[in-house]
Amino acid sequence: MGERTIRYQDALDEQLRLHALRVADEIPDTVLLLEHEPVYTAGRRTRPEDRPLDGTPVVEVTRGGEITWHGPGQLVGYPIIKLAEPMDVVAYVRRLEEALIRACAEFGVEGNRVEGRSGVWKLGQEIPGAQVDESQVVNIGALTLRMGAKLGLDPRMAGPEYAPSNAGQRGADRKLAAIGVRVARGVTMHGFALNCNPDLTWFDRIIPCGIRDAGVASLSSELGRDVPAAEAMPVVQRHFADLFARTTTA
Repeated sequence: MGERTIRYQDALDEQLRLHALRVADEIPDTVLLLEHEPVYTAGRRTRPEDRPLDGTPVVEVTRGGEITWHGPGQLVGYPIIKLAEPMDVVAYVRRLEEALIRACAEFGVEGNRVEGRSGVWKLGQEIPGAQVDESQVVNIGALTLRMGAKLGLDPRMAGPEYAPSNAGQRGADRKLAAIGVRVARGVTMHGFALNCNPDLTWFDRIIPCGIRDAGVASLSSELGRDVPAAEAMPVVQRHFADLFARTTTA
């Protein structure tokens, strides 16, 4: 970490190798933490108009979500975890969010969830007297119920709750961390990317995650000081281990 970046294909090959071993119960739950060489990756829901307009190559991947960028200054995590039955992928994603929210808080950055949008967000400032555009309001009541205490979800996952979708009542939200996962044969792949101190101009060539009314931020841009991925790595690792008790790191 911090000494060299990893080619995306090399990391994907290692994920596939570990995934097969975890499916066969030959290794314990594992998470890879690393930095990539610069690369754009497109999930299965990526729209053509969100891709780079200048023909920059994009790697097609099998995770959920849309297009994003990975590169130096971004801490990427690939958990290879066997989910318990009955399998609840939404609860798993929320647990990923919670680990990153706690890590951001340790650096003094308040991370939030936003209705209808995965990942970790820094909310824009409230706009006094703003009129809410009801056509932009997202209702995820069913999702909230699925992750509620009635289903026996770990109470540590109860908060912070989702902020309302931005329907014009605040300035632009800024995404601190992206999440895109895949579950095959009960074992997770892909994962999360936390912006520590990347060159955020890489995101200018695309519509990150297909979201046009929000921006991208990093721990460094929010704090006004340099926070390299190597500094964030042990913090994320500790909170991840706390929330995924069976998980080891590699």
